[in-house]
Amino acid sequence: MSVARFIADQRTNYRVPHAVSCRLLGVSEAWFYKWHKRTQSPGAATGLHTTRDYRRDTIDRAVAVAFDKARGLHGSPRLHADLRADGWTVTEKTVADSMCRQGLVARRIRRRNGLTR
Repeated sequence: MSVARFIADQRTNYRVPHAVSCRLLGVSEAWFYKWHKRTQSPGAATGLHTTRDYRRDTIDRAVAVAFDKARGLHGSPRLHADLRADGWTVTEKTVADSMCRQGLVARRIRRRNGLTR
């Protein structure tokens, strides 16, 4: 059980004000109310509370689709170019961060070294 959930339960079960619980546990009231507001938000069920979370999730899905389309051969520079061609406005670093978060690593292409004598 999280600290915030405990504070909310104290109010529900024992009618202890949030301010008192926060003070006793050494947590700021602003933090608790921020948490409380996030649990009431429309995206609380999916975990996408802010616009940043929503955009990050959308970009992650687009990167995963592009990575699968490239059969795992493209790294972040090429995926960035593919996404830009599809109309996305992202940076190469954003694509690299998304790949890192998802554990996507491009396969290295082994080039044949031809040896002629």
